[in-house]
Amino acid sequence: MRALDKKLLRDFARLWVQALSIALVLGSGVAILLISFGMYGALENTREAYYERNRFADVFAGVKRAPRSLERDIVAIDGVWAVELRTVAEAILDLPFRPEASVGRFVSIPAGDGARLNVPLLRSGQFPDPQSSNEVLVNEPFALANGFETGDTIRANLNGRRRELTITGTALSPEYIYTIGPGQLLPDNETFGILWMPQPAVEAAFDTVGAFNDVSLKLTRNAKPEEIIERLDDLLEPYGGLGAYERSEQLSHSFIEAELEQLRTMGYILPPIFFAIAAFLVNMVVGRIVALERSQIGLLKATGYSNMEVSLHYLYLAVLIAIVGVFLGWGFGAWAARGLAQIYAQFFTFPYLLYRIPVTAYATSGLLGIAAAAGGAILNAMKAAKLPPAIAMAPPAPPNFRRSALDGVLTTLRLSQPTMMVFRGIVRWPVRAFLTCLGLALAVAVLVASSFFGDSMDEIVDLAFYQSNRQHAVLAFSENAPETALEDVENLPGVLYAEGQLGLPARLVNGHLEKRIGIDARRPDADLSRALDDRGKVIVAPEEGIMLTERLASQLDVLPGDSVEVHFLTGLRETHDLTVTGTVVQFFGLGAYIDATFAARLLRQSPRISSANVLIDARAIDALHARAKETPSLSGLIMFSKMRNAFRDIISENILVTTTVYVVTAVLITAGVTYNGARIQLSERARELASLRILGFTNAEVSYILMGETMLLVLLAQPFGWALGAFLAWAMVTAFSSDLYSIPLVLNRDTFGFASVVALAAAIVSVLAVRRRIDTMNLVSVMKTRE
Repeated sequence: MRALDKKLLRDFARLWVQALSIALVLGSGVAILLISFGMYGALENTREAYYERNRFADVFAGVKRAPRSLERDIVAIDGVWAVELRTVAEAILDLPFRPEASVGRFVSIPAGDGARLNVPLLRSGQFPDPQSSNEVLVNEPFALANGFETGDTIRANLNGRRRELTITGTALSPEYIYTIGPGQLLPDNETFGILWMPQPAVEAAFDTVGAFNDVSLKLTRNAKPEEIIERLDDLLEPYGGLGAYERSEQLSHSFIEAELEQLRTMGYILPPIFFAIAAFLVNMVVGRIVALERSQIGLLKATGYSNMEVSLHYLYLAVLIAIVGVFLGWGFGAWAARGLAQIYAQFFTFPYLLYRIPVTAYATSGLLGIAAAAGGAILNAMKAAKLPPAIAMAPPAPPNFRRSALDGVLTTLRLSQPTMMVFRGIVRWPVRAFLTCLGLALAVAVLVASSFFGDSMDEIVDLAFYQSNRQHAVLAFSENAPETALEDVENLPGVLYAEGQLGLPARLVNGHLEKRIGIDARRPDADLSRALDDRGKVIVAPEEGIMLTERLASQLDVLPGDSVEVHFLTGLRETHDLTVTGTVVQFFGLGAYIDATFAARLLRQSPRISSANVLIDARAIDALHARAKETPSLSGLIMFSKMRNAFRDIISENILVTTTVYVVTAVLITAGVTYNGARIQLSERARELASLRILGFTNAEVSYILMGETMLLVLLAQPFGWALGAFLAWAMVTAFSSDLYSIPLVLNRDTFGFASVVALAAAIVSVLAVRRRIDTMNLVSVMKTRE
């Protein structure tokens, strides 16, 4: 082993605490990068394999009722590889031991060889007998949530007829990886399930014998989806087609795609922060080592070592620290990525997990970590290489100081000598002070950017469940009903008050921009389900015109006063140019609102409703559920109160986990910056501090000088951290926004206060760890040390 190699290992062993603190910061960046792209890769590979093996469709369409003879024309469309015609309908379920009414989505299993597309994957039991009229296959999450086993029975109200159905097995489907029932905001496997039933039984139950109301297409590799969708819509339009759409708009796929996009975004936002801080810390440590080892550098050059060898020696020290950090990051990142990927796979009900972090992810994260450390050390390594031997072996020239305006201010303030030394130490090295502030500010920013989620979720809950949607429950009708049906609703047990609304599927077009959405038609005096503007004020749909959610207006590039084409997908399927009268705030999904009377006039029909928002007497909830199970005109009863509590529970758990991770992250950053900064100050000013002790300064005063400079920088970093955190929070909110949901940016004083308290606490602990060395300082040995 060469002498320089031995010196390298001795230096690394001597600086192991500082090296470890840097390695932990760098390793955090490597781990987050590996977790983000490792989970993304695992979930993406699993999803694609699942889609391919079970032949998930590329195009979907709903229709009121179309003859099966239409299949020949659909197959003949250029680019269509396979077609699946089905009957899909919702019905009320009466589950044993559960008073609440549940909702089941019945999906027909084609006769013959079974499903060609969206093939259910059998998990237990067997498929129903094709000739049976009372056997069903249920989705596994629904069975697990309700404790169902093969052979159990459930009752269902199928188009007015109560039927007892036997469960033959459980299955999963690529079509329902993320299962949300009609009118629900979150999955609820207890009250919503998918039930596959033989085609003849489903057709007989829902009056679609010889017909279908749902079609799925698998396309050839080079097919053009836009042209196929247009042709399919033309074929289905005479039969009440509801508009075909691509896989990207399919609900389950959209949720998974949004989650994967979030994982990718986190991989782009956070790791650069850790790498930048690690580079700064390496720069501090290597710079101080080069300054202290000037004479050794001169001796090395005098004995024949080249400039390149000396430069690489200090560069290797940084790389060695980086390698430790990379291995720590790889170890933790691989473990966490696997665990989190399994949790995600269970949450999204994947039947299996293809977990394999690609070698490129390890290589990329490792190279970025090493590059960050090397980048932090390169300037000081080059500085060591440029030192001529004669100059390096001589003591460094004392710095040339001049009195500044700050000296006059400090003198005027009559500050104590230790305090003046603290301020002068910062002014003496302004670049280092600025970079230290920046590193500490990034730690505060990470906390601000994570802590705001709690306040944002409170804002969502308040607006979505208390201000906008104030109903206790929503009753969904099997078919659109006249407004007079509200009288029957109010006569149901426990219903105190009811308001109706009509859902209208439509396609909104502005030039080349278009969106397929649902329009809510409601009365202007509706009080249970309301629209709010960005100031929280209730706004009412005008007598003519349309209101859009803010995100929908942005995606269509329209402003209040602009006109938008509305292609209604029901009724007469007409197109109308409507004026956008305003925008509303809505965090879940995209939507639009029009006046119910105006909608009836446009559709040339009497006012109708598709659902009823109701207030319920809590004492009669069980009676209401019992009546709903017996009412054939209802297809669902969605309890908003239960949904509200479930949303709060899920969010509270996620916020706790997220906050814990980010607090640990911020503590690592703060500890790394403050410990290394204080340690370097101690090594630079050891002789100065020892001199002060000899001159009569107390241990407390000397400690104050050492700690004061670092803690002052910590305090100065807080406002910068708040600003950076607000920017990071805005970037995350922007990146996480999708068609399915958005997160409001809510930054309260408590958020900034929490971030500062954690950062200050971590800084104090780190500085106190360095301060202990003053108590054990050997004044004689320190004074003999060469300046």
